Amino acid sequence: MTSAQGLMQAAAEVARKAGDVALGYFRGGIAVDTKSDGTPVTVADRTAEQTAREWLEARFPDDGILGEEFGETRPGARRRWILDPIDGTKTFIRGVPLWGTLVALAEGERILVGAAYFPAVSELLVAAPGEGCFWNDKLARVSEQADLSRAVVLSTDERFRQHPERGEAWRRFTLDAAISRTWGDCYGYLLVATGRAEVMVDELLSPWDAAALQPIIEEAGGVFTDWTGRRTSFGGNGIATNAALATFTRERLGATEAT
Repeated sequence: MTSAQGLMQAAAEVARKAGDVALGYFRGGIAVDTKSDGTPVTVADRTAEQTAREWLEARFPDDGILGEEFGETRPGARRRWILDPIDGTKTFIRGVPLWGTLVALAEGERILVGAAYFPAVSELLVAAPGEGCFWNDKLARVSEQADLSRAVVLSTDERFRQHPERGEAWRRFTLDAAISRTWGDCYGYLLVATGRAEVMVDELLSPWDAAALQPIIEEAGGVFTDWTGRRTSFGGNGIATNAALATFTRERLGATEAT
């Protein structure tokens, strides 16, 4: 059994290794393919995930692995590593540096550790329940801003094509905020966890998008839920906030506050 701190170190290391592989392709003019779900993928995504898998297989051979590009290995394992080699591929292929590499370890739906590495801007977050959230080796904390009119609110895509009613609630919410921005993906959660923004929302999140982010937000003192208010990485969407705006935000967006 590896300690929580040992798992944090492992998650951070594998995130760095995979992220640095992806960085080697960044702004390199690589070809872009389209997956069956219509989303883009590149050799950078595949090579970075393969790097992470090889590293994990050598050190945690009994654990399962679930990755965005290569699916699931050992689905019956008690624990599984959850990988997103490039969260924000659409951002990546356009040469925008606000993408990251996400790594989590889960036991069932309980997340044991999460790491988010942003190679192009040299920022790393790593967290485990009860161990704190660290931003480039210093403790990360959400802001204490409780006034929406002074808050920064973020989304990956404000069109909310799957749930127009949520999109309308979000647009009304943003009108009362100090600043509303997109170019979200995992970078938005980094900003919430480090106190540079107060709210980040996503209409759609896969487990590999969300698993690393839940402990990061929670251990930084924030609240991470799906759009029904459940504290989960497996709800298919996400709302991350500081604690001060958690209840208010979810009420305004039609989500129930987590209990």
